Amino acid sequence: MFTPDICLPALHAMKTGFGTRIYQRYGFVDAFNPNTGWRADDVIGIDIGITLLSAENLRSGNVWKWFMANPEAGRAFALAGIIPG
Repeated sequence: MFTPDICLPALHAMKTGFGTRIYQRYGFVDAFNPNTGWRADDVIGIDIGITLLSAENLRSGNVWKWFMANPEAGRAFALAGIIPG
């Protein structure tokens, strides 16, 4: 969500370099080791969910807009020093 300018090229390079070994029916596998060829066989719904939310946020920006519309989110970011309070 924060760095699509570097994440998208990295994802493209992984898909190009490893193909169907790491990119399957629901997208990228949950984990893989390029040194050994190991990959996780599990599909974990919570990981697929955040991928979908991230894709929509990249497309429209709405996920972040809706999240930040909650006063709790803004307060938490302000307390963490990420945005002005």
